[in-house]
Amino acid sequence: MHDNLAVTRKIFAAFGAHDIPGILRHLAEDVVIEFYGPPSIPYAGRYIGQAAARSFFSTVLSSVVINRFEPEEMLAVADKVFVTGHLNLSPKTTTGTIDSAFAHVITLRDGKWVRFRDFMDTAVAVEAFRAPPRVATA
Repeated sequence: MHDNLAVTRKIFAAFGAHDIPGILRHLAEDVVIEFYGPPSIPYAGRYIGQAAARSFFSTVLSSVVINRFEPEEMLAVADKVFVTGHLNLSPKTTTGTIDSAFAHVITLRDGKWVRFRDFMDTAVAVEAFRAPPRVATA
């Protein structure tokens, strides 16, 4: 029997540390990641398999600065983990801010994520990526 909450906490810790290999260790080869939103969010879309998952997490981490990623409630039921919380991200290319509640629905098999669905206020993310460009300081 696998501790699905412990696996999810390990992945979240690896995400916070920008440790993509650490994330991938806990994903099934056939993992499916679904981040809902329009193409103006650089990491929106459906990703299938480990290589695509690497691309998803690389794009997220190269696109935003994580100011706050705070899971508030985590519930494991059978092969699912439900997570709700709050996040605050800053796009690296704009002056915008993504400040939103989120919900994750995660399905696990044999102690590995096989499906990750991310729900948040995508309208806030769209506006953040459309905000005026960040000006480089000398």
